[in-house]
Amino acid sequence: MPLLCRSFFHRTLLCAALLGLPWTLPACGGGDDDTAVAATETRTVGALRLIGEQRLPWRQDFRGTTVGGLSGIDRDPASNRWVLISDDRSDTGPARLYTAQLSYTTQGFDGVTLTDVQFLRQADGSTYPNAAQYAQRPVGDIPDLETVRIDPLDGRLWYASEGNRSLGLSPFVRQAERTGTLVSTLPRPALFTVSPTQELGPRNNATFEGLTFAADGQSLWVALEAPLYQDGPLPTAARGAVARLTRLDRSGRVLGQVAYAIDALPAAPAPGKNADNGISEILAIDEHRLLVLERSGVQGADDLYVNHIRLYEVDLRGATDVAGLSALATAAYTPAAKRLVLNLNTLGLPRLDNIEGLAWGPRLANGHDSLVMVSDDNFSGQQVTQFLAFEVMPR
Repeated sequence: MPLLCRSFFHRTLLCAALLGLPWTLPACGGGDDDTAVAATETRTVGALRLIGEQRLPWRQDFRGTTVGGLSGIDRDPASNRWVLISDDRSDTGPARLYTAQLSYTTQGFDGVTLTDVQFLRQADGSTYPNAAQYAQRPVGDIPDLETVRIDPLDGRLWYASEGNRSLGLSPFVRQAERTGTLVSTLPRPALFTVSPTQELGPRNNATFEGLTFAADGQSLWVALEAPLYQDGPLPTAARGAVARLTRLDRSGRVLGQVAYAIDALPAAPAPGKNADNGISEILAIDEHRLLVLERSGVQGADDLYVNHIRLYEVDLRGATDVAGLSALATAAYTPAAKRLVLNLNTLGLPRLDNIEGLAWGPRLANGHDSLVMVSDDNFSGQQVTQFLAFEVMPR
């Protein structure tokens, strides 16, 4: 990974090296040893060891907002600032993100402390409307914000929304200042434009669910949660499905696209009930590999959902570039190879909730990477906001 594509302190190291000056890494806190990953190093992911779990209270009030729906998480290594985006569609409050401090070491996970809340803004400076407000004045977008990343170059925010098919609102990827002020919206590939009247393009609530900066820092990967209509049916207990992972440059130009094979449902729902499976987040490891979270919810006869969460390592090498294929259902292609890293249902947790967020944490005292996951409680009293911290065991 080029030094110029790393975060602020990596650029500082480069300047020091060019000038022949001594340098040290700034301390960031939040782990046993928060020494940054050197620009020449490559992460490896063999297995995960659970460090611990923390939860936030249901519908916690924080500075006049209701905390919940946490669907994305990321960390700024220069400040140890974590950001958490809520998928509240401006129903309990305007679309927003929170900043937080997470405290964990190899010995345990001690706590999560919210430190600030920021409302996200549209192009005209207004907050995002909810459905009722949009019905009165259909301007802008109803938000369904599922993922957030901190820019490794300038510390700005990037986030994605799933849109609303019934209203003809397509998904988007946007860049914002830390204050929430909109900077830009990436041009959307035509393939991802919703059609309210035809079974073509993205399905409702199954579009831009995952986002990560590529290892070069100059491009991003965005993941669909589920297949486009023309790419085939949704997964069932008998068969899987396919979703697209798309690489975009900072101007929105498509650099490449691969197919990802989603697992079949891990269990069948009760008669007359629902179940789904799809991508809930992605995270770059290096230039050729991503981590992909698959999240499944299976509804029982009592109407409650059991969550099945699996983390895969995906190798992009050897996969067909499908950017030129308008439909995958009838096409010949090779999907990306995948390897199971962890089935979270084997952890023995009292409860495994709707895990949707995934981010790298600080380096631990033993030199290993750490990972943090967070769950979206859907503002439901039957669910929890759950943080899980892991030690990454290298291969």
